[in-house]
Amino acid sequence: MSVDMPVSLDTAARWALLQRNPGLTALAEACPDDWLAVRDELAAVFARRDPAELKALITRAAQRHRPDARFLSGERDGRAFALFVSQQVRLRLTELALRQHAFSAATGVSKGKARFNLWSGLLAQKLFFERDLVRKPVSLRTFRLIWPLIGQKRLLMPLVEKRGIWCFYSRELIAGLAALIAGRRTLEIAAGDGMLSRFLAAAGTDVTASDDYSWQGAVNYPESVQKLDALAAVQRFQPQVVICCWPPSGNVFEKQLFRQRCVETYIVIGSRSRFITGNWREYEAQTAFVWREAPELSRLVLPPELQAGVWVFERKQ
Repeated sequence: MSVDMPVSLDTAARWALLQRNPGLTALAEACPDDWLAVRDELAAVFARRDPAELKALITRAAQRHRPDARFLSGERDGRAFALFVSQQVRLRLTELALRQHAFSAATGVSKGKARFNLWSGLLAQKLFFERDLVRKPVSLRTFRLIWPLIGQKRLLMPLVEKRGIWCFYSRELIAGLAALIAGRRTLEIAAGDGMLSRFLAAAGTDVTASDDYSWQGAVNYPESVQKLDALAAVQRFQPQVVICCWPPSGNVFEKQLFRQRCVETYIVIGSRSRFITGNWREYEAQTAFVWREAPELSRLVLPPELQAGVWVFERKQ
């Protein structure tokens, strides 16, 4: 009796697939050898229950690398490019597997699709969205009335994170951020769908949104979001204030941001968990800014179950 085993795609096909941001199942089926290696590594890490090891794994999985000059010029037939592609496939598989694990832990759903029931879905739509997945600033008063009525609260964030939505903004948060910015020239980096910039602009802020479009396919980027990575955007627009919501854990752009002399204030909206957002090593290592959490703003990020915070970095005089 013979058993049909999955056959890995060749290097070029695997690289092309990776550019389409496939889901975990599709990528694992296309690259079974890489998936076996990732699965064994994850099983060993979870078995050891070492928080530092898990943090290092999460940071490594969030990294993105581009082909170097050799590969861009066409040298894609050799062992070096095959090794590069395999490394990128394994990083992506690790990231997707960790996301699936977090989703299962948050929702209690390990098989099939998680869905709101009709009642919870209608209330969540009414509370957080103008239409479809287009967010709106949420009135705190309305939130306090409706949120307790939603019985499936733990499903909300895992479901919307798939579309690049990491939190919701209260009207009071937008007003507080606008007051902190105080009319200065502002840039949002890693802006995703640009909703935060849209809300700040409506509150009278001179703000430009930018993103490197690395989530294209999951996020609908409007034309108002400039296609630029964080450093290029800062250098082009020379903002006095930079704001970022949910910067990726262990990212490299915040280190570069602290070196830009034009930036007077940097505002971060993120998770209190250092595993989830922000480059905390650089926060603590940099010496050009004094920084603090702004609790009066932190409590205005929704929903409160996120345990989100707002941190403000002010350049030293």
